[in-house]
Amino acid sequence: MESLDFHDGNIHNLVQSRCLDVRPDVNRSLQIHSSLIRRLSLEKELEGHQGCVNAIAWNSKGSLLISGSDDARINIWNYSSRNLVHSVETGHSANIFCTKFVPETSDELVVSGAGDAEVRLFNLSRLNGRGVDDNAIAPSALYQCHTRRVKKLAVEVGNPNVVWSASEDGTLRQHDFREGSTCPPAGSSHQECRNVLLDLRCGAKRSLADPPRHTLALKSCDISATRPHLLLVGGSDAFARLYDRRMLPPPSSSQGKIAPPPCVNYFCPMHLSDRGHSSLHLTHVTFSPDGEEVLLSYSGEHVYLMDVNQGSGSAMQYTTEDASQLMSFTPLLNEVETTSNVSPNVLSGKGNAPAVLDECRKLIQRAQRYLDEGKNYFYGIEACNEVLDRYGHHIGTKMKHDCLCIRGALFLKRKWKNDVHMAIRDFYSARRVDSSSFKAHYLMSEALSQLGKHEEALEFACACQHLAPSSSEITERVESIRKDIAAGEVEKNGKANDRTPRSEPRGGRVLSLSDILYRTEANSDNSQDGPRSEREDSDYDGEVELDFETSMSGDEEHDAEPNILHGSLNLRIHRRSDAAREGGRANGSYGSPSSSNNEKTQYQPGVAIDMKQRYVGHCNVGTDIKQASFLGQKGEYIASGSDDGRWFIWEKRTGRFIKMLQGDEAVVNCVQCHPYDCVVATSGIDNTIKIWSPTAAVPSTVAGGAAGPEAADFLDAMESNQRRLCRNREAILGFEILERFRMHDFTEGNLHPFECAQS
Repeated sequence: MESLDFHDGNIHNLVQSRCLDVRPDVNRSLQIHSSLIRRLSLEKELEGHQGCVNAIAWNSKGSLLISGSDDARINIWNYSSRNLVHSVETGHSANIFCTKFVPETSDELVVSGAGDAEVRLFNLSRLNGRGVDDNAIAPSALYQCHTRRVKKLAVEVGNPNVVWSASEDGTLRQHDFREGSTCPPAGSSHQECRNVLLDLRCGAKRSLADPPRHTLALKSCDISATRPHLLLVGGSDAFARLYDRRMLPPPSSSQGKIAPPPCVNYFCPMHLSDRGHSSLHLTHVTFSPDGEEVLLSYSGEHVYLMDVNQGSGSAMQYTTEDASQLMSFTPLLNEVETTSNVSPNVLSGKGNAPAVLDECRKLIQRAQRYLDEGKNYFYGIEACNEVLDRYGHHIGTKMKHDCLCIRGALFLKRKWKNDVHMAIRDFYSARRVDSSSFKAHYLMSEALSQLGKHEEALEFACACQHLAPSSSEITERVESIRKDIAAGEVEKNGKANDRTPRSEPRGGRVLSLSDILYRTEANSDNSQDGPRSEREDSDYDGEVELDFETSMSGDEEHDAEPNILHGSLNLRIHRRSDAAREGGRANGSYGSPSSSNNEKTQYQPGVAIDMKQRYVGHCNVGTDIKQASFLGQKGEYIASGSDDGRWFIWEKRTGRFIKMLQGDEAVVNCVQCHPYDCVVATSGIDNTIKIWSPTAAVPSTVAGGAAGPEAADFLDAMESNQRRLCRNREAILGFEILERFRMHDFTEGNLHPFECAQS
């Protein structure tokens, strides 16, 4: 395949410019460079944990690395020697999910959060003079006020007194070490902790238009390094939320629920904003080093980049009406017969050079060739990305229109997860460039048909007929869509007539796997007097009917999904005891927010900020702590772990894939770049931490580690990940449930689906 140049130029020229240019950004550019990334290889495995390593973080100087594990230990590693310095027995009774150095404490204070819902603070100076094995110290502070797993901690640069913890109980708490070093367990009669900064137990949304009603089980949080008053959170729905801490009320107790405070911004890709999928949620959110962008990683989806600052009227901001308009035919674009407003292929501004124009033509021709040949869709999309992302502000409108249509058509052919939505964006943009484009309307009709939106597809097909009345191709397409609509009506009527009521199991209705995995305590948050929704029954006896897949030896030639055994499993979920329910109510776990009974006004949907770039190729399904990170002080590259044991690196601006590395036997969850050097630490299901540095003799796109050989073709790995993403998530999680029964002895009625070694 023809290779494309990288945008960061030649590293030799950068080194030379450092002698002549004293600007600090030259050194930052040298930290993470494409030529260095392509030489990354495994340098060292840090051994010292006895379980999955769920959290890693560097100190501010980059001299120490901290890690937290399923073995309930915090390990401190020396960067220079790559040796273990301390191994702290934390006393946590469950997996450690997050750990941090507390800033401005000479790296003596560290904090951890775990699956036992506790936050613990330790003073490492108490270990001075001890050996590595003499590691038992009492916590300097112990906070037990969360009711569910603590998934993420955040600290503020320059602030040694406060740490923030995000929990699946729907609260983000602010722990000030100056106010107290301990608090009683949640549910205690004397529980008086007033440290709830964000109460989002009624904050989750099914869609942008949906009012917040359910518990937002928080999975991640971050504080901007450049503007520390900005707080970013993400959890069990599709929307990341940006808050200004200066505008939030003082921390309160959790005794009574309150309506969620208004946020500064919602962040969500437009095509995910109205899906309403209970399983779609965020696993990681983070600010860019300069605080101007945010990165979101979704479970069962991709990684997305978004801008923080969006003024009113920005193209990146959208409402629910904008989301629906994207797929709706707008007569205003085509009511008046106009000539094409497409200008010739003339470059504007500084890019007006024949060589650049010729390069763009070659890239578009290459993409068109791949489309015509029906292969190499990935490379064709990258060629179009190069034209649109690198020269999009300079190329003429005709070239831009053609490139958008070709890239959209390639998306439709490739059919990776949500490629069709990316195609719709391209066709919409092409129509804005040329309102009378037959190609853009025709391809939009094809894309909508792929989504099953046949009525909308018919509108665009009819518009094509208006643009090209003599085309037999579009006439056939219109008839085909009308047949699809008629067949859909027949099928719908048949299902309505044949539907018979299903017998109720003993003790209640049958629950789906999503009901169990993603039902939060907010499902019983509605008013006691009001009706419950179909997913809001959480305190009664019921059976769980679970379809599952598990690996078996089979005939690959006769099964599209080889080595898969299909089956079912019945589980029994028991009603909570009256005492437990009363205790939950006393602690604020049940009941409505105080304002909900009086709230009669109709909910006014807000606006959200759309994606500016998407990063694809990895798989994020198996764990809910998978990170996506910026690499380098300038954050010009993006990295993410994956369920296939690899981790991936992309160029931030273009979304272009650069490197894939084998980092784990099973799953890579954590990826953290050194603050100053071109060194990356990764961890996952293995008991070790991998240290990666640019020590390979030759640059490459793939690299193996101790966990496995080099991949013969990175596209094979990416396509395998896409197939897994596109498969039914409930089928995948069925096997995970069975694994949990293999690994743990659950007490009757005590099912905690995500509490396993992997997550």
